[in-house]
Amino acid sequence: MATIKDVANLAGLSVATVSRAMNGTGYVSEDARKKITYAINKLDYSPNEVARSLFQKKSKLVGLLLPDISNPFFPMVAKGVEDFLQKKGYQVILGNIQEDNEKANEYLRAFEQNNVAGILSAVEHKSKNHSDIPTVILDRIDEDVEYGVYSDDTQGGRLAAEAILKGQPHNIVVIAGPESVTRARDRLMSVEQTLKMAKVSYALIQSNSFLLEDAKETATLLFDRYPQVDSIIAPSDTHAITILQEAYHRSYQVPQALQVIGYDDVPISKLVVPRLTTIHQPAYKVGFKGAEMLYALMNNEHIERKKIILPVHLEVRETLRSGGE
Repeated sequence: MATIKDVANLAGLSVATVSRAMNGTGYVSEDARKKITYAINKLDYSPNEVARSLFQKKSKLVGLLLPDISNPFFPMVAKGVEDFLQKKGYQVILGNIQEDNEKANEYLRAFEQNNVAGILSAVEHKSKNHSDIPTVILDRIDEDVEYGVYSDDTQGGRLAAEAILKGQPHNIVVIAGPESVTRARDRLMSVEQTLKMAKVSYALIQSNSFLLEDAKETATLLFDRYPQVDSIIAPSDTHAITILQEAYHRSYQVPQALQVIGYDDVPISKLVVPRLTTIHQPAYKVGFKGAEMLYALMNNEHIERKKIILPVHLEVRETLRSGGE
């Protein structure tokens, strides 16, 4: 298998020059680029995508940044992204940051070094990406974002609260999603506004993240702190499913004694027992539409709507009392 040293020898250049050309980290003359491109093709040096991007000055790679690939919502986003971009001849590089901002910055640097044509990100950055790489934000969008696709969390929060209210609740607990996620804050604001308009009291618990371990800790804390709870509004299906598991171990009857509503409508929400009532977010469509927008951006095509808000809807299953149906 050829190495970067073999490429440098055949091109008659230094390894440092070849490395600069591949990583885009310094000046390389047009003549040197042609020699490097020839050597890479001749030696079948991997990845061949690098050779193409050196010659064309434009790669067929797109970086996809996700907060947590173990959260079933985000693989559906990724599938939408890949289904669109693969038909257009692009390959997707996945960066799974596991809710770690430093990892996000590392992946962004790696994307830039690999000369990606564009970036799709479902991560809210604490530090701004200053590169000129076309970027579209998925799901976790805020007011500073220029291009993005996301679901209507204001609508979703209202629908979740209204569904719980129909089940004649007496002791409601609302779980707030992580404060760092703008969409989670919007969702919570809508839930609280709906409950207050109905003049119904509720307790509030803060969850630190959407990670499974945090969801488990939140479920345990909820039942320890509010054993008389009879209605729970969860910020994600991951939270709701861990609550159903904890309720089972504590002998709560769902939905007779305890009703629960989730958020996302991930595939497993249809498989748990009882089947989870939840707010459906179009995860696949978020990814597909985001990839469609990025493709237009990368190819200097007209973009009619820079921010796309997708509607959500209630999926009634078995975790709401009959009044909530």
